[in-house]
Amino acid sequence: MMTHFETLTEINIDDMFDSVGLADRLRGNRLLRGAVWLPARGFARLITTFDKVVSEKSLVGGSEWLLKRVARRLEAAGRENVPPTGPALILSNHPGMADTISLFASLPRADLRVIANDRPFLQALPNVSRQMIYVPTAESADKMPVIRAAVTHLRQGGAVLTFPAGEIEPDPAVAPGAVESLQKWSESIALFARLAPQTRIIPAIVSGVVSAAAQHHPLTRLRRTPRGRERMAAMLQIMVPAYQSVVARVAFGPPLLAADLVAANPNASAITRAVTTEAQKLIESPPISWETLLVGDR
Repeated sequence: MMTHFETLTEINIDDMFDSVGLADRLRGNRLLRGAVWLPARGFARLITTFDKVVSEKSLVGGSEWLLKRVARRLEAAGRENVPPTGPALILSNHPGMADTISLFASLPRADLRVIANDRPFLQALPNVSRQMIYVPTAESADKMPVIRAAVTHLRQGGAVLTFPAGEIEPDPAVAPGAVESLQKWSESIALFARLAPQTRIIPAIVSGVVSAAAQHHPLTRLRRTPRGRERMAAMLQIMVPAYQSVVARVAFGPPLLAADLVAANPNASAITRAVTTEAQKLIESPPISWETLLVGDR
């Protein structure tokens, strides 16, 4: 049976092949797998250590440790909008890369639970996994256990983080389309609001986590689709230290009481629009003042 470290290494190798769009041709090629084995193993070692630090220092401490190694700086605005106690639902965009650990390091909640797709990569991180509420990836799978688990945690006074778009979105600092992607945010927001009416709902926008230089690297032109080019750029950002000198920013909007949202809006679509309107403001009119939470080694 493979260790978590070995599992992560294999996952990283497969992801690298997927990034260049030749997974089916290359996955069984031992020579090519050997060529990418070293960087895949290095990234697996980094993430395995991150999971160990999480067990020793909490999700916040582990995320701070990792961010110092993959980013130049973390800045935040509006952290006072996140209540230190009581039910809180943080709804964030999802530009990928270091967005999740930037959120973890910015959120002053030790009781945070995160709704995430059930991926082998996360399952190979036992300490991080303890704070996940996993969404089954099969389209036919019942999603209600996820809703029940999140609502139960909220009713008990906990904090929940989720990514309503359910997919990677444009980084507002790098690519167009960040505002338009808000239209993809799930109306499950309304379900949470109705089932946990005392919850404070806080929109959050992460930006600056994607390297613009990596996005424009000539190798990205090997991929024909925008999503393919994004995956190639992400792989380059992981492998090339020069592309990790990013300034990650997390902005939190004003909290919205779930009960008030339900009372003021006639249906799920209207409730969701009320939340995305606040998220849109954070994109179109970013905060003027930012607090530096940590400075990385980059």
